[in-house]
Amino acid sequence: MKWLKNLLARLYATYALLLFICTMLIMLLPMWLVSLLPSPRNIRYFMALGRAWMHVYMPLIFCPVRRKGVEYFRSKDPYIIVCNHNSMMDIHTTTYAIPAGSKSLGKKELEKAPIFGIMYKVGTVLVDRTDPESRKRTLPEMKKVLQEGIHMLLYPEGTRNKTDQPLKSFYDGAFILAVETGRPILPAVIFNTRKILPPGKFFYALPHAIDIHFLPPIYPEGNSEEDMQLLKERVFKTMWEHIEQH
Repeated sequence: MKWLKNLLARLYATYALLLFICTMLIMLLPMWLVSLLPSPRNIRYFMALGRAWMHVYMPLIFCPVRRKGVEYFRSKDPYIIVCNHNSMMDIHTTTYAIPAGSKSLGKKELEKAPIFGIMYKVGTVLVDRTDPESRKRTLPEMKKVLQEGIHMLLYPEGTRNKTDQPLKSFYDGAFILAVETGRPILPAVIFNTRKILPPGKFFYALPHAIDIHFLPPIYPEGNSEEDMQLLKERVFKTMWEHIEQH
């Protein structure tokens, strides 16, 4: 029966990909038009359209998204949202789940992707990880996002977690941003996206419900290097324990 499961997984992957392309083409024009608005209205309207897109797309591919902790977004102040990263479906999930305008930090090379790259660069602070100057520029760009009242979404593990551990070690970027701006970290934990796109399998996908839990915000208690490391350790421990409990 393994061959049948593999066949069905590839048929499902084909369906999900074709549906993504078709819906993306429908959304391209309105999302491009709102991106021409002055900041920060452009990203607010852009992400509102993105949420509407994912609210249609995710049920159609039989991957409903269930949210907990949305009440933490009642504050009008922007958060630095830090999220675990298990598969490419995490991007779809956060677009669906974050109930406000947000930008993420992403690879610059993806802006060259046909059609998708047009959307990608609007909602992303782009970084070339091979260029030290590009990495330096991201911090003031992310500060500007927060100053405009827009949430900043970061995946502190850097790349997808393909280990058998709940989390990989965190990079410092999100926590430097927090201590230098005084803005709180809002941890977010995603479950089950790895079951949809298992690591190490090419063009293979299976439908599954997704859960995303937003946890209480964690505020920086100072702006020193030690304060940054303590904040990082606290957020890591909070997310690790929540994953293990659920």
